[in-house]
Amino acid sequence: MGAISVRPEDEQVDVAEPVTEQSTQTPAGAHALDVRPARRLGPRWMPRRPRLWFELILIAVSYGTYSMIRNAAPDRSAQAQEHARWIWDVQGALGLAFERSVNHAVEGVTWLIVSMNYYYATLHFVVTIAVLVWLFRSHPGRYGATRLVLFATTGVALLGYYFYPLAPPRLMEGMDFIDTATVHNTWGSLSAEGSTMASVSNQYAAMPSMHIGWSLWCGITICVLARPLWLKILGALYPAVTLLVIVATANHFWLDAVGGMICLGFGYLVARWWYGRACYRLPRQVPGPRPAARTAAAAAS
Repeated sequence: MGAISVRPEDEQVDVAEPVTEQSTQTPAGAHALDVRPARRLGPRWMPRRPRLWFELILIAVSYGTYSMIRNAAPDRSAQAQEHARWIWDVQGALGLAFERSVNHAVEGVTWLIVSMNYYYATLHFVVTIAVLVWLFRSHPGRYGATRLVLFATTGVALLGYYFYPLAPPRLMEGMDFIDTATVHNTWGSLSAEGSTMASVSNQYAAMPSMHIGWSLWCGITICVLARPLWLKILGALYPAVTLLVIVATANHFWLDAVGGMICLGFGYLVARWWYGRACYRLPRQVPGPRPAARTAAAAAS
């Protein structure tokens, strides 16, 4: 994940450059000192300094919309069970149907599985928000594009939730997966049916796994942009540990994780097309808005 590097020149502010009379071939005697607009970085948008109030509203509205659509997807339990059985059979044919073995092995270590239950329920949000805040404060020029990756990833995932209902392993009929959140009575974002959380969440929105999509986004972002080696290592470990957690707690198949990775790839493509450059290659800093007096003076000249 550390294959992408940020060059020193990418740390610079992308500012306007003055254009002289010679470069514009202004007729002799004409008084025309113009300022060329900043170089266009993409077919649609240019990096700009994010505004806190706008970002808070955008994130709140976007997550509310995401939750509403995700939970409004049809609760087609029979079809969800069929899809789960198909996924299990495909993985078995590949010799990679290991979720049940991992689930039973980790279940035997109480402190470990309880920790994983809380990990699954909380870090999905905590780490993602922390990375967004870090980008906002330390990489404002890259914040908008990198945030777009996350939003596009989550948006396309809604198609999977709506058109491909999938029962997670813990809800498969005729199987002996262990619902670890229920057995150990730990709070989880997706507890057993009949619980408070289950009543407000679509239990069959398992494909793709946004635990993987979001954690991989966090991991790549940290690995590419963070400077301390220890932080890069944590970034690399985060999605790997998340994959172990979603399997051990019987909340996802590993193929759900593959679906999350595909969605993330789509998100990076959207941001690359929108800005005309990989999000991590954009300038780290961007100039703030010019004071009104300077803007008026420039226009008058």
